Amino acid sequence: MPKISVKEIRKVAKTALVQHGALDWISEEVADAVAASESVGNRICGLYYLESYCEQLLSGRVNGQASPDVQLARSGSVFVDADDGFAQPAFSKGLPEVLKLAKTNGIASLSIGRAHTCTSLGYFTKKIAEAGFLGLGLTNASPIVAPPGGKSRIIGTNPIAFSVPDGNGGVAMQFDQSTTTVALGKITMAKAAGESIPEGWALDKDGKATTDPEEAIKGTLVSAGGYKGWGFGLMAEILVAGMTGGRISKNVAPLKAKDGEPHNLGQFYIIIDPASGASFYNRLEELTAIISSEEGTRMPGQYTSPQIEVDVPDGLWNLAVSLSEAKHSG
Repeated sequence: MPKISVKEIRKVAKTALVQHGALDWISEEVADAVAASESVGNRICGLYYLESYCEQLLSGRVNGQASPDVQLARSGSVFVDADDGFAQPAFSKGLPEVLKLAKTNGIASLSIGRAHTCTSLGYFTKKIAEAGFLGLGLTNASPIVAPPGGKSRIIGTNPIAFSVPDGNGGVAMQFDQSTTTVALGKITMAKAAGESIPEGWALDKDGKATTDPEEAIKGTLVSAGGYKGWGFGLMAEILVAGMTGGRISKNVAPLKAKDGEPHNLGQFYIIIDPASGASFYNRLEELTAIISSEEGTRMPGQYTSPQIEVDVPDGLWNLAVSLSEAKHSG
């Protein structure tokens, strides 16, 4: 398994996207997200998605020539029409505007509509925190989760991410997680590797616990904490579909399917200026110190440093390079 620099991953990913028809600036935004995921070991949202991006650029399921349209919906909210394109460039266009509103009002929201799947939500909320604001992000996905006690797929893994600024341009805390016990990608990767999955991750099509990833993919995933995770998943579903106009999960086709209609998903963010609080950084420092005082404990995301080189499986890296050498642009 070769060690590849994150810089090289970014370069290869960008070239692959350009070669499959995406504009240069759009490819730059998406490649940065791919590389950032790889730098923190999140392969599910990194190179694992590159082939799908390229295939869907060719099929037209994602618009590589998109022109995101930023709209000031109200005095405290920004809406970006992603034009059936990638979420990353749409977010990039809308972020400066929503930060201005959050600074003025203390809080603001950013809605991204008609977008492709955003993969790692934490990539986006981290950018909000690095700008000095608290960022809460939510999105939905293709249906794979049944209500507790049910068997029908209703909602997606519906991730939630939350990032907290440290007051110095960094991130004091971050979590980025699906509202299911595990992300769907963990199960598809287990299937590809011929491995079983732990009991408690998924149910088969008959609603029975399974350790077979193939049966899990035919069935449903389990909400984290049962009814508690189901509630958070529904919260994400309602806020995202309702505030962005995106599809509800039930109407979203499998995200990595080569052909079909654009994803038409939404991402919804709440941005808060910590200066609105009476003593935000004092309380954050106090809480961090208490948590860190016990050996082996930490704030989520604390001490996490992106790597400059990462291990990439030979087959995956060879695929990425071959995608970058393809001649489909134009």
